[in-house]
Amino acid sequence: MLKIKTEKIHDAAITVPGSKSYTHRTFIAAALSDGLCQIENWLDSDDTNYTLSALNQFGASFDKTPDGVTINGRKGEMDVSENPIFLGNSGTSMRLLTAYAAIGNGRYLLSGSDRMHERPIHHLLDGLNQLGVTAKSVNDNQCPPVEVIGSKLNGGTINLNCSISSQFLSGLLLIGPYTKNGMEIHVTHGPVSKPYIDMTIDIMSQVGVEIVRNGYDYFKIAGNQIYKSGSYIVEPDCSQASYFWAAAAITGHSIKVNGISKESSQGDVRFVDVLSAMGCRVIHEPDGITVKGGTLSGIEVDMADMPDLVPTLGVIAAFAEGVTVIKNVAHLKVKESDRLSAVINELTKMGISARSENDNLIITGGKPHGAVIETYDDHRIAMCFSVAGLMVPGIEILNEQCVEKSFPTYWEVFDGLYVR
Repeated sequence: MLKIKTEKIHDAAITVPGSKSYTHRTFIAAALSDGLCQIENWLDSDDTNYTLSALNQFGASFDKTPDGVTINGRKGEMDVSENPIFLGNSGTSMRLLTAYAAIGNGRYLLSGSDRMHERPIHHLLDGLNQLGVTAKSVNDNQCPPVEVIGSKLNGGTINLNCSISSQFLSGLLLIGPYTKNGMEIHVTHGPVSKPYIDMTIDIMSQVGVEIVRNGYDYFKIAGNQIYKSGSYIVEPDCSQASYFWAAAAITGHSIKVNGISKESSQGDVRFVDVLSAMGCRVIHEPDGITVKGGTLSGIEVDMADMPDLVPTLGVIAAFAEGVTVIKNVAHLKVKESDRLSAVINELTKMGISARSENDNLIITGGKPHGAVIETYDDHRIAMCFSVAGLMVPGIEILNEQCVEKSFPTYWEVFDGLYVR
């Protein structure tokens, strides 16, 4: 358990690691490429290492160096994996690699933690089945573990439900070029988290594959293509930046996150617009984005495309005057934890009124008090509630090590905010 110090902090410029979402996608594209790929500024975390180790089980060797990681692409060729592929509680790894296994060689079993085995994946399995892939939930409960029989795919047309996760679509897009006849995808529901689809397409474009699309409803990828090898740099993670922008919002200080631009394809960069609407000043600079806190007011905002930042916004809302309505967030129930319940439970412990109603999270700002915060083994719950401790004495974070899932150096960076 870690007790957060309620001490003076200073205006700061901080650096966050590379984007987790970009790291996963770049690793997979590199493993499918036509040769050696050098990837710099990648996020070295539990989740990304699950993906890296899994790709190695599929036959793509890698080497970690001081300058980054190198991955030997195999032009879509894969090894048989006799052993199960364990992915912990990395939902991105499970979803993207379930699709990846479909173009493999033989039977693959993908498993994870107990929580992973509660997270639905049936819409992706249905999409793969439409391509003629044998892919199923081992326990017949719509969740992992999953069994996939990989082979050379002809491709075809898919009607895909993306109401739970856009990663189902991203996984299929990534393998589309490696089918014989290409792939057409019609999105029947959703998608949620649209910016993550843009990130997938951005990576595919960087490695030489273009996609025909009609918004977020229709996608077409030509077959018989191969990703090109090369050197790639992962941009800083806007999701991780959010905790430091949140610190600025509730303390009134000015905090800059280096290396992030409003031009980023990461949808979470738009979180600064939410903070601006609440009363913060946002400064876009050539080398980063600065947020300066101000008097906070409650707002109504749709966060369907920024689901990972809902817990962070929930904590900020606790310090705002009035009511904040966070809309379209029901899919938070099937994240690393039930984040909707987690945010409500922990804010309630702090004396803040929080409730869910239909697809919305409703928080009434007030005067939070100290509490022992249960993290539910969820990195984002740990990080967002740590920010509250900058202003509220008595905030203690249980299982603070869970941040290693996405931001292993978080506590070191966070500690750098304090005046020495």
